[in-house]
Amino acid sequence: MKKWTFFMLLIAILLFGSVIGFNMFKQQKIAEYMANRPEPEFPVTAVKVDAVDWVPVIDAIGFIEPNQGVTVANETSGVIKKILFDSGKQVEENQKLVLLDSEVEQANLKSSQARLPAAKAKYERYQGLFKKGSVSKEAFDEAEATYFSLLADIDSLEASIDRREIKAPFAGIVGIRNVYLGQYLQAGTDIVRLEDTSVMRLRFTVPQTDISRIHIDQSIEIFVDAYPEKTFQGSISAIEPAVNVQSGLIQVQADIPNSDGLLRSGMFARAHIILPKIVDQVTLPQTAITFTLYGDNVYIVSEEDGETRVKQQVIKVGERTADIAHILEGVKPGDTVVTSGQVRLSNGAKVKVVESDATTPPAETPML
Repeated sequence: MKKWTFFMLLIAILLFGSVIGFNMFKQQKIAEYMANRPEPEFPVTAVKVDAVDWVPVIDAIGFIEPNQGVTVANETSGVIKKILFDSGKQVEENQKLVLLDSEVEQANLKSSQARLPAAKAKYERYQGLFKKGSVSKEAFDEAEATYFSLLADIDSLEASIDRREIKAPFAGIVGIRNVYLGQYLQAGTDIVRLEDTSVMRLRFTVPQTDISRIHIDQSIEIFVDAYPEKTFQGSISAIEPAVNVQSGLIQVQADIPNSDGLLRSGMFARAHIILPKIVDQVTLPQTAITFTLYGDNVYIVSEEDGETRVKQQVIKVGERTADIAHILEGVKPGDTVVTSGQVRLSNGAKVKVVESDATTPPAETPML
């Protein structure tokens, strides 16, 4: 029994020893291979930094508004007798749009106008007789009151008839009408939307920290989703005198010429407020920047002992556009910066600069 146990222990020791020996041999060979393996060389694309002029902007968002816009409504109730406009057409200032039935007012006006000559003649006659003392003051006052009361009635009837003629308060484009011929309208019924779109306005807000950088007549660029390839030019026309105490923002209004009629009220828009140009600045493609929780950095390519290596450099980034970033610190003109392939890089890694158009934006975005 003891002999059998001894052989079993011996076999177990041999098995474990062979496993341990094999692992040690494996680790030794791996270490020898790694020690003798040539240093990896990573392919990257790079760009040489040149000093350029940078035009900083203040970004803002807002909604397009018309120069003037109103929903035309009626002041008095009545039945529509005529509709004198077509939906979507241009109308002129004071052009009649809708006529309400005014036959009763017209008849009353004619009646008052018919009585006016006699009342006027009586008033003038009594005025002369009163000066001569031929009529009493009471009779003259009654003739005078009758005449001027009739004049006031005529003015009132004319104003009433005029209020039943709904007119355009200014020149512009009407929308789709909401009423029909013969329809009875209550006072205040929305008839049609009228807007002056010759000049549109953009109302937006900027932080109070940027107040010193904006002024009246300052140029802005406006972008809307309906025309992604077009830039609309405008200028600041008004700045709110007070800052909102709750948000710390100040309202700004810009005028945008709209002679081509492309802009419509209610459009969401993005604005770039153009600031003075800065010369000799460093810019980089945003693909060259690695964004981390510990800061932004890039890899700068350099030649060391005949080998091309990279050095990791912490940078300070200013404003960004769609694909370009303004670099404030960390990179200088003349540096060569890696633009793609940074994922496998580390500080001091050996690289090979290659040509590639992988990071070049396509001329046309493919449809999904």
